[in-house]
Amino acid sequence: MPLIDQLLALGPVRKAIWKFWYPFLTRRVAGEEVLFLNYAYEEDPPVGLRLDPADEPNRACIQLYHHVATQVELRGIKVLEVSCGHGGGASWLTRTQHPQSYTGLDLNPAGISFCRQRHGGVAGLVFIEGDAQQLPFPSNTFDVIVNVEASHCYPDFPKFLAEVARVLRPGGHFLYADFRFTNGLAAWEQALAAAPLAVVRTRVINPEVLRGLEMNSTRSAALVVQRLPKFLHALGRDFAGLEGSRIHTAVRTGALSYRSWCFVKPGPDG
Repeated sequence: MPLIDQLLALGPVRKAIWKFWYPFLTRRVAGEEVLFLNYAYEEDPPVGLRLDPADEPNRACIQLYHHVATQVELRGIKVLEVSCGHGGGASWLTRTQHPQSYTGLDLNPAGISFCRQRHGGVAGLVFIEGDAQQLPFPSNTFDVIVNVEASHCYPDFPKFLAEVARVLRPGGHFLYADFRFTNGLAAWEQALAAAPLAVVRTRVINPEVLRGLEMNSTRSAALVVQRLPKFLHALGRDFAGLEGSRIHTAVRTGALSYRSWCFVKPGPDG
């Protein structure tokens, strides 16, 4: 097992690494309009979403949010996105799906500052700094919780799921996508099965994510070279899922399983 994987298996070390990496990345890509930090999604035939011209450069990443977060109707309800990154998904969903309110939460203070500056004009959208494992909200607050490609960073995934169930209203939905390598699948599946949430639907989306990565490859490769110091190029290529990287190969071969879910929190009558 590579050393980085051994370190990330340790909860406190995992948290420390990601608390350093994401603010560092936010600062390094400043000025480049990097609104999404997730991988991407494209179907065959193509999804064909109608996008505003300003959103078109982020099509593949928007399509991942569309796949995950439009599994239920968002119009007129209260939505929380845990680990909102640079806020691109939060902005697009708020502008196009018209929730009553949309709260983006992230542990990265530099990212939250960026979100407030870049997306501050979107009505109904707010951003706050906070921990996915200690959500700063009362119980039964939100109708929908969205979490896209972030939970693999959390030191205590079951605690995150417990927090999701706590702040969701009965009958509310958890719309979720993430990945795990083969050696982490069993623990992932066990934690999801043990959570007080019922599965509505789930899909393995490796082929769609692979197409999305390849749609974004030219821009991602340029950002790695232009914005990261040379000693971090290999890590940046892996983080971006560029062709030839460990992530790209694992998505292609199935050594990494990328999945999406829709969960519901049962009401008092189950």
